[in-house]
Amino acid sequence: MSSALLAIGRRRTTAERRRDRERDIIRATRELFDERGTIDAQIDDIAKRVGINKALIYRHFAGKEELFALTLVNYLQELDERLQQNDGPRRAPLNRLKALSETFVDFCLEYPAFTDCAMSLLRRTGEELFGEITEPVMVKLGTAMAAPLGRIAVILDAGQRTGVFDEVDTAYLANHLYTQTLGSLHMARVGLIVSGSQPGHPVVHHADVGTVRSTAITATLATAVGQKALTTKKTRSARAGDIS
Repeated sequence: MSSALLAIGRRRTTAERRRDRERDIIRATRELFDERGTIDAQIDDIAKRVGINKALIYRHFAGKEELFALTLVNYLQELDERLQQNDGPRRAPLNRLKALSETFVDFCLEYPAFTDCAMSLLRRTGEELFGEITEPVMVKLGTAMAAPLGRIAVILDAGQRTGVFDEVDTAYLANHLYTQTLGSLHMARVGLIVSGSQPGHPVVHHADVGTVRSTAITATLATAVGQKALTTKKTRSARAGDIS
């Protein structure tokens, strides 16, 4: 075998080892996320879990933000698999959206670190993200987000064509529902709600997870229906007025 072919073989082996190491690091990061949450998952702990020096992590990833973004990609891929399993293309659009909303909400409740990680990225501007994450990783993140968002957009389009959902740009609305649900589930993550019976005397209550879950799902359906619900209500009121 020529020296050139041997060199190609060595390069391929090195590339494979690199990909395996990156997968190990991402898997360890997610394990720590699920065990401790994103705040308590430190680079030192991730390196120990993999059995490497933490300096090696920075040879594979541009920084902590990039590693967290790729861990989010891992979550999103699993989420999309669950959405696919629970989707029923023959169902009515409203029932389809309800099923996928339930799946999404339950996934967030099962993996609170997913909500934290997703919200952390949403708080950054596009300029900040591109400053912290390399373009190839941004492409992976965008692709992973586009899959579940695309599923929702297809259902929204079907609902619009049958007159069930409001006529809003489906790509925008799918992104809105994604962000809206993450925000709602953050309430379950915090576990608290605040009220005030008298000025200057706030009262802190425990946030019931079941209530947060049902409200998040209802909010998704209500947002999708949108102006249609108001139009229907006005029509019914007008008819009631005619009858009276």
